[in-house]
Amino acid sequence: MTATAPITSTSSQSAEPAWEIVELFPAKGEWEEEDYLALPGNRLIELSNGSIEVLPMPTVFHQLIVAYLYEVLKDYVRPRGLGWVLFSALPVRLWKGKMREPDVLFMASEHKERIRKQYWEAADLVMEVVSENDPTRDTTMKRSEYAKAGIPEYWIVDPQLQQIVVLTLQGEEYAVHGQFSIGQKATSKLLAGFDVDVTQTFAAANL
Repeated sequence: MTATAPITSTSSQSAEPAWEIVELFPAKGEWEEEDYLALPGNRLIELSNGSIEVLPMPTVFHQLIVAYLYEVLKDYVRPRGLGWVLFSALPVRLWKGKMREPDVLFMASEHKERIRKQYWEAADLVMEVVSENDPTRDTTMKRSEYAKAGIPEYWIVDPQLQQIVVLTLQGEEYAVHGQFSIGQKATSKLLAGFDVDVTQTFAAANL
């Protein structure tokens, strides 16, 4: 199981893993949504094809960008009564057996019925800050998955390239609404009038 590291003794002798802890969880490939949602704590863990995927701990740099995007989107959505804005680690059910935890997510008020106690059924807009150690996860894999789930808009925020790519759903695939760089403002097609200053986004991570 990838979710739990072995628990070892604190004695000076060679430590042995407490193997019985493994028996508390399903085997790899046999995880169900109920098992995933019953995990304790608030960890960055996703469910895919019967297995759980433990994500790397976010850096301060990453979290400062996420915090900035969340605040900007929330400050646009809330006064207008457009819906709800949250941030990871909230599971989003893309389809049965597929749970992801986007960095920032928006649900329109007309889709309130998609909000469950422990997760959301898809979303209307998601943002991911690209991970330095596995960029293709956000730029390729999740692009395909979010499109398949019918999420209307996906923002890929890339600190390494210093750019924000806004994708909008056309049919079953995403098309590029815009690719925005330093000195520009990234705009939304879904939320008319909403934009994000690219320079300020990455500057927010400078301590």
